[in-house]
Amino acid sequence: MRADRLVSLVLLLRQRGRMTADALARELEVSTRTVLRDIEALSVAGVPVYSERGRHGGFALLPGFQIELAGLNHDEALALLTAGSGRGEQVFGLGSALASAMRKVVDALPEGHRATASEAAQRFLVDPEADLLSRRVVAEEVPVTTMIEVRRAVLAGHKLRIHYAATGRTPQWRTVDPIGLVTVRDRGYLLATRSGADRTYRLSRILAAEQLPETAQRPNRVDLDRIWRERSAQFLSDGDHITVLVRVNPARREDLLGTALAVRAEEPDADGWLRVEVTFQDSRHAEWALWQLSTDAEALAPQSLRTSLRNHAAAIATRYGDSS
Repeated sequence: MRADRLVSLVLLLRQRGRMTADALARELEVSTRTVLRDIEALSVAGVPVYSERGRHGGFALLPGFQIELAGLNHDEALALLTAGSGRGEQVFGLGSALASAMRKVVDALPEGHRATASEAAQRFLVDPEADLLSRRVVAEEVPVTTMIEVRRAVLAGHKLRIHYAATGRTPQWRTVDPIGLVTVRDRGYLLATRSGADRTYRLSRILAAEQLPETAQRPNRVDLDRIWRERSAQFLSDGDHITVLVRVNPARREDLLGTALAVRAEEPDADGWLRVEVTFQDSRHAEWALWQLSTDAEALAPQSLRTSLRNHAAAIATRYGDSS
């Protein structure tokens, strides 16, 4: 909304001082022309913004200008700044909104506390891109336009039409009643019902989405934490799922997790490898996934899977044995 953008523009000038139109456009994710129109609108509204020409020119506010925002104490501001310091800005497509919110948090502090809170927040690091073993976490990509439609339907309580690509199936359109959004280990999920049945959809597999005008059939109050626990338990107990204990080279961790349905446990092994307990759709799925990792992974349990992989390897060795 334009009103939010105007506030963000004023906050940027207050906190950073003189800025060019190009720099403001990059921060606000709009065109330079839009920034110039916004500057003009602020001037008409009585905000003391002025321009300076020349190589070091740009736009600035007259010293001492303030806008009223709800006050925060030091610890409240520190908590918000710390939460916004990680990779969470990509969660549910709220990156721009989070950047704007952080500017407001800083501006809401008493002038003498702004630098202190900002410097204190730099002492905390939330969810870095890699852990101590240099294992990188790769966040899933969800198109912004798709995420906006999903988020709007969840918040408005409207039915949602999604074009969903389930694993191994042709993408299909389906209409669902959205309940809420969950993010786990940089993977986002839409919790919903379809024709009254519980459904959980990976956000990265939603190719397109459309919010419908019809009201969703869902309860007014929701406990997402409880629902997520129940669905996780149900998912792991359904069908012919198999749980496998695997030793894996850390360099191939993402390849293993990318093929698994769920990760139950993970810990470093004595030799620098990882012990990971994962769930696969069935034994055939598990054998296929581990075969792709070659000697970079070893199935420790169940024994039936080890036997199957050994027999498979023996058959390959026989087929390609010395024929001279």
